[in-house]
Amino acid sequence: MSNDARDLNDRSLQLLKTLVERYISDGQPVGSRVLSKDTDINLSPATIRNVMADLEDLGLIHSPHTSAGRIPTVSGYRLFVDSLLTVKPLDSKDITRLYQGLSEKDNSGNMIGVASRLLSELTQMAGVVTLPKRELVSLRHIEFLPLSHKRVLVIFVTNEQEVHNKVIHTDKVFSMSELQQAGNYLNSIYCGRSLVAVRAAVLKELQDDQERMNEGMLDAIKMAQLTFESDHEKDDYVLTGETNLMGFSELSGRDHLKKLFDAFSQKQDVIHLLDQSMRADGVQIFIGEESGYQAFDQCSLVTSSYSVNEEVVGVLGVIGPTRMAYEKIIPFVDVTAKLLGAALNPKTTTP
Repeated sequence: MSNDARDLNDRSLQLLKTLVERYISDGQPVGSRVLSKDTDINLSPATIRNVMADLEDLGLIHSPHTSAGRIPTVSGYRLFVDSLLTVKPLDSKDITRLYQGLSEKDNSGNMIGVASRLLSELTQMAGVVTLPKRELVSLRHIEFLPLSHKRVLVIFVTNEQEVHNKVIHTDKVFSMSELQQAGNYLNSIYCGRSLVAVRAAVLKELQDDQERMNEGMLDAIKMAQLTFESDHEKDDYVLTGETNLMGFSELSGRDHLKKLFDAFSQKQDVIHLLDQSMRADGVQIFIGEESGYQAFDQCSLVTSSYSVNEEVVGVLGVIGPTRMAYEKIIPFVDVTAKLLGAALNPKTTTP
């Protein structure tokens, strides 16, 4: 329980919980008269007004403009999410839709798009999924094909699903037989290891062990270095349903929408937030200005990482107004992350 929660008695916490839930549901400032009609709060309007004044003094609620009602502040939402929220299990129909959508055999690029679309459609907000970080996925197979002018086409497979092509420039001409031998050698020692581990091992081989390697082995290691040097694709994500955000009054102002859509277009702010979630366990929630970016001051981002081969390779989430139904969004994000990770894990075949 947060420090703010420990400073409040049960009736204050119950009133705050009811106020936040009512505001999330209706989108209108909540007054003492509305709260007094709630069957779970057995308090007089005068007592409710006193408690609301205390909550306002603590910075947990505030009055927008001249309204007599109150709405939660970022601190109020944070206390609600951390200490008062009761997460609801997903409806079986939603679980079935997520499972069916993410269990079809497909390449990971399309799977990322499917996950983003499902998050958007099922929450009616914006769904975002980062592409798997290539350096954290595993090498399954590599082969080389000769091209003209000392160029070699590298074909390598990761996680038994994604095929990558890259042209490298070598310092001499290789025969088809030499390239086959190089591929066989690399597959024998690096198959099943993550690309970041392969890259580190290749650099170590080149620094420490050249004297013990024959020419063919050395050529193979040098080609692996050219293949897996740190020029992998930039971080990116698939965003779906951003126009859904225009339907929320608190996000629909022209200036605010411009900042928000500029942030989506430029990507680096969103990528930074999502990267923070990769370094944390479980569902992470950024509420309003907690994100550190002005464009998201009226938004919340609920995220969870997803894993392949028990290694975190990406993050997915839902972007919506701070007035979102957290008790529903959190399990959507959590379950989708688990199902996407399962869908991207290498499939084992039985004879």
